[in-house]
Amino acid sequence: MSRLTLGNAVKVAAVFVFLPLLAYLVLVIGAVRKNLRATLEGLLYAAAFSVAVFVLDGFWGWPALLALTAMGASGVRSWHLRDLWLPARRRWWKRDPAATSVVVERARPQHTVVEASVHLPAAVARVRTLADRNRHRLPADAHPTVLHICQVLDAVIADEQREPTADPRFEYELDAMTRRYLPTVLTSYLAIPPSQVHERQPDGRTPDEELAEQLRILAVQADALDASRHRRLTADLSTTGNFLRDKYGNHQQDAADLRAP
Repeated sequence: MSRLTLGNAVKVAAVFVFLPLLAYLVLVIGAVRKNLRATLEGLLYAAAFSVAVFVLDGFWGWPALLALTAMGASGVRSWHLRDLWLPARRRWWKRDPAATSVVVERARPQHTVVEASVHLPAAVARVRTLADRNRHRLPADAHPTVLHICQVLDAVIADEQREPTADPRFEYELDAMTRRYLPTVLTSYLAIPPSQVHERQPDGRTPDEELAEQLRILAVQADALDASRHRRLTADLSTTGNFLRDKYGNHQQDAADLRAP
């Protein structure tokens, strides 16, 4: 990134040519860039300079000091606001690796969601199997809660595969819930030694209490995904009905009127 461009060089040259009017530079920057704060600040410098030059009697003394102060303040502030009128440009022979990596990282999750949607039932089955195998290590309410979450997710996934919603956000939430959140919560708890699951942590909770709270949140989220899908399908059906009524309802009424004796 560099500010050494032809356009910036022309702007700086123009500032030196009109150096006596330096007090108006911040006002010009704010007006051109439509920056309200810079415009109001520039009006202050411009007003002080104009009063010193055109209103006050004499040029030396207080008028000169006021004019020079306005010019100096405007010059300093114009440098502080250089991003508004002297933008940096990326050199054509250089590329920003950070920007490239950001684009790759942003595009990767969408690609992963599309590819992984086929494997969601297998992910739910692995969680259910893991919970069944370690049922004796889970708290009393944890195993039924995990099974309930898996049952809801299975139903949502089956409905989604049969009739996709074509909603990227819904697909992402379903994928994250099935492949990341639920397995992570369960495996993290099972990684704790059984002798420590009842010990209080610095936050005042035991691992058992933390597991119960996180499973409760995931159960609510699974039910919310199911309800969201049903609301979307109902809304789609209503939209289709409104379209059909608008397009064909009047024609059928006209046809009925024509058939009437």
